[in-house]
Amino acid sequence: MDYTLTSKETLRQFYYYSLKRYPKNIIYAPRAVLSGLLFVMRIFDEKRTKEFFLKFIHGMSEEKMDELIKDFYENRFKKILYKDGIEMIKKLKNEGYKIYLISASPEFYLNELYEMKEIDKIIGTKFKREESLYTRFMEGVNCKGEEKIKRLMESLKKDNIEVDFKDSYMFSDSLSDLPLLKLVGKPYLINYKKKYDGVEILHWK
Repeated sequence: MDYTLTSKETLRQFYYYSLKRYPKNIIYAPRAVLSGLLFVMRIFDEKRTKEFFLKFIHGMSEEKMDELIKDFYENRFKKILYKDGIEMIKKLKNEGYKIYLISASPEFYLNELYEMKEIDKIIGTKFKREESLYTRFMEGVNCKGEEKIKRLMESLKKDNIEVDFKDSYMFSDSLSDLPLLKLVGKPYLINYKKKYDGVEILHWK
C-alpha cells in the first residue's frame, strides 16, 4: 500500500488528517516524532512503534472512528493513490485476476478501499477493540514480510481459493516484501531506485 499504491505513508497522513477534525490531537505530535526516533534507534520494533504512535485513537468510539475514516478516505486517502496503480488493478481485474491488497498499514482504515469494486480482499495489520472502543494495541503481529505470506495463505485456505502463483502478479515498493515477490512469477518493484535481479521496475504516478 504505502508508496506502492500511494505517494505518501498512510498512517502519518491519517494522523495529520485527524488534526483537522480534532485539533486537540496536536498534543500527540511529540509522540509521532519520538516513535520514529525510537524506531530508528532500534529501541522500538515496528509493532511497539505503531502502538506508541497510535495513542491518538486509543479509546475512540466506533462511531467517531467511522466518521473520521470515511472523511479521511474521501478527502485525503483518494488523493494520494497512484493513478497508474489503480489502472493496473482495473486491468488485471478485467483479465480475471483476483485482487488482494496486503499491507502493514492498519486494516481499520484500509477497509475503506473496498469501495473499489475491483478489490477482492484487504489484509492489513489488525488492532484490538475493547467493547465498542478502539485501542492502540495490535492484534497479533505486524503484517509485514513473512507475516504477509502467512496471512495470505490463511485467507486463501479459508475462502477455498486455489492459486497459480507462477501466473500471479506482485507489486511492492520495498524489498521487505521479498517473500511475496519471490512467491509469484510476475514480480514488480514500484518506483524503486536500484535494480534488483529478476524484478522489473515500474514507475507509477
